[in-house]
Amino acid sequence: MQLCSAIARATIDIEVLYAAHGEALLLFLARRTADAEVALDLWAETFAHAAGGLSGFRGGGEAEAAGWLYGIARRRLALYYRRGHAERRALERLKLERPSADAGLLAEIERRAGLSALRAELAPALAQLSPAVRGAVHLRIVDELPYREVAQRLGISERAARARVSRGLSALARLLDTSTIHEAVST
Repeated sequence: MQLCSAIARATIDIEVLYAAHGEALLLFLARRTADAEVALDLWAETFAHAAGGLSGFRGGGEAEAAGWLYGIARRRLALYYRRGHAERRALERLKLERPSADAGLLAEIERRAGLSALRAELAPALAQLSPAVRGAVHLRIVDELPYREVAQRLGISERAARARVSRGLSALARLLDTSTIHEAVST
């Protein structure tokens, strides 16, 4: 396979990495953000960081290259959640742009990622959370507020806000489709 030979030369051809993992990575991000446009941004950022950091890859096989790429994607996703928006610095620095996202492309990504089914599962799962926990999750995840502001709005300590959000996300993980959760942790 091309990817293995590229790795054997101690370099990775970003185009080969893209061809091998591009689509799966996009769906991975779409399932975690439930937003096709955000997923496209994070996907482009992931490949921009990978292209800019090829010299940092120390692996020796296809599985390690995939793990390296998904590690970059997870860090981009964590930054998105922490800061409330996808970082664009790497794209701007490398002068890379993601493909324009027309309505048809967004709808296709949502269909292939199964976002309708995920949203349908999420609503009843959220309803099972206590109002206090559901409110904390909403403020942190949906409104993308920092924990300090979540705590202020709820009139609790920041530590208590973190605990409520953590409890809520853990409960949602238990309530949602186990195949979705398995896919999330096995990549």
